[in-house]
Amino acid sequence: MMTQTKSKGRRLVILFGILIALGLCGFGVYWQFSSDAEMPVISMAAERIPIPLPLPGFDEGPPNTLPTAILTAIVLVLVGLLYSRARRRAARTGEQSRFLVAVDAIFEAVYSFAENVAGEHTRHFFPLAATFFFFILVANWTGLLPGFGSFGIWELHDGEPELIPLFRGANADLSTTLALALISVIAVQYFGLRFQGLPYLRKFFNFSAPPDSGSLRPVIAIANGAAGLLEIISEVSKVFSFAFRLFGNIFAGEVLLIVVSFLAAFVATIPFMGLELFVGLIQALVFAMLSLVFYTMATHHH
Repeated sequence: MMTQTKSKGRRLVILFGILIALGLCGFGVYWQFSSDAEMPVISMAAERIPIPLPLPGFDEGPPNTLPTAILTAIVLVLVGLLYSRARRRAARTGEQSRFLVAVDAIFEAVYSFAENVAGEHTRHFFPLAATFFFFILVANWTGLLPGFGSFGIWELHDGEPELIPLFRGANADLSTTLALALISVIAVQYFGLRFQGLPYLRKFFNFSAPPDSGSLRPVIAIANGAAGLLEIISEVSKVFSFAFRLFGNIFAGEVLLIVVSFLAAFVATIPFMGLELFVGLIQALVFAMLSLVFYTMATHHH
C-alpha cells in the first residue's frame, strides 16, 4: 500500500512538472509575440565594450570576448591552485578529498586518450594538447552561463539604442580561434624540428632527385619542389581549418540559443543548452585530438 502511494505521488510530481514546463513555454511564446519584442542583433564580430583603455588597439574599447577569455584563464588557474592545495593536504593527512580524486580521474582519462593517439610521444605533446582541451572546454561552457549576451551597456547606434554585451563566448570570436590555431600549427613545426632536426625542412624545400633518376632528374626535382609548395599550403590551410571549425560551431550555437530564446523563452531553451554543452565538449576534444595527430605526424620522416 505504501509503495503504491509513493508511486502515485511520483506520477503526480512528474505530471505537475510537465504542466509547469508547458505553461512556461506557452507563456514565453505569448510574451514574445505580445510585447512586440525585436530579435536581438546578431553580430559575427565581437562587439567592442564602450570603455576605452589606454592600450594599443583598445582605443574603442576591448572586445567583449576578452573578459570571457580572462575569466576562463582565472578558472583554470584557480582549479590548479586548489588541486595543488589538495595534494599537499593529502600528503600531510593521508586522506584524499573528493575534489582531488575527481581531478585525478579527469586527468587520467584525458591522458589515456592522448596516449592512444600519440603513443610514446605523449609526455611531450600532452601539456599543450591538454591546455587546448581544457581552455576551449571551459571557454565554451562559460559562454553558456546566464548573463552572457544579455547583460551589458546600452549605446546609441544610428540613433537607435543597442545593447553591447559585456561578455560573449571567447570562441565565438574568430580572433580567439585563429590565435589558438596559430599556436597549434606553429607547435607542429617546433615538434618536427625537435624530433627530426633540419631534415624536417626538406618536407617543404626539396629540389633534389635520387642519383639514379637519369634524364628524369630535372623533372623529379621540379616535382619535389612543387610537392613542398603543396605542403606549405597544407600547413597554412590547417590554421584556417582549425579556426573556422571551432568558430563556426560555437557561433552557430550562440545564434541557435538566441533564436530559440526569442521564439520561446524559459524551459524551451533547456534541451538546446544541453546540446550546446555536448557540442562544446566535442569541439574541445576535436581540436586537441587533431593537434595530437599533427604533432605525431611531424615526428615521422617522410
